[in-house]
Amino acid sequence: MSPFRLLPLTALAFLAAPVQAQPVRPFSLAALKAAQAAGQPVLVDAFAPWCPTCRAQAPTIDRLATDPDYRKLVILRLDYDHQKAEKKALGITQQSTLIAFKGNREVGRSVGVTDPAQLKTFAAAPLR
Repeated sequence: MSPFRLLPLTALAFLAAPVQAQPVRPFSLAALKAAQAAGQPVLVDAFAPWCPTCRAQAPTIDRLATDPDYRKLVILRLDYDHQKAEKKALGITQQSTLIAFKGNREVGRSVGVTDPAQLKTFAAAPLR
């Protein structure tokens, strides 16, 4: 069989492949500003590994990063213990804080929510 006869099937398989969301990325002010300048929806996750609430939030946030419904959402995980200047710049005073941005505009802030349905709803706010 000619390799050219397989080309349409290969192209079709590529088009049918699910679109994957972006992985959770480490937070930096440069990454936030770049995403905002591009008009992208952003979720900032202020995470501390010792925080039980943060650990309860993480599986849902990590699943959002692979959910095609959230493929346009840029998820940035801020290291609560080590990114002190960045925390101050964003006005974060408590770990387990989530901030949603639609472009340059903050559209929501949440602290301590662990319910998966509420987290998904919150993360969808900048996508609307």
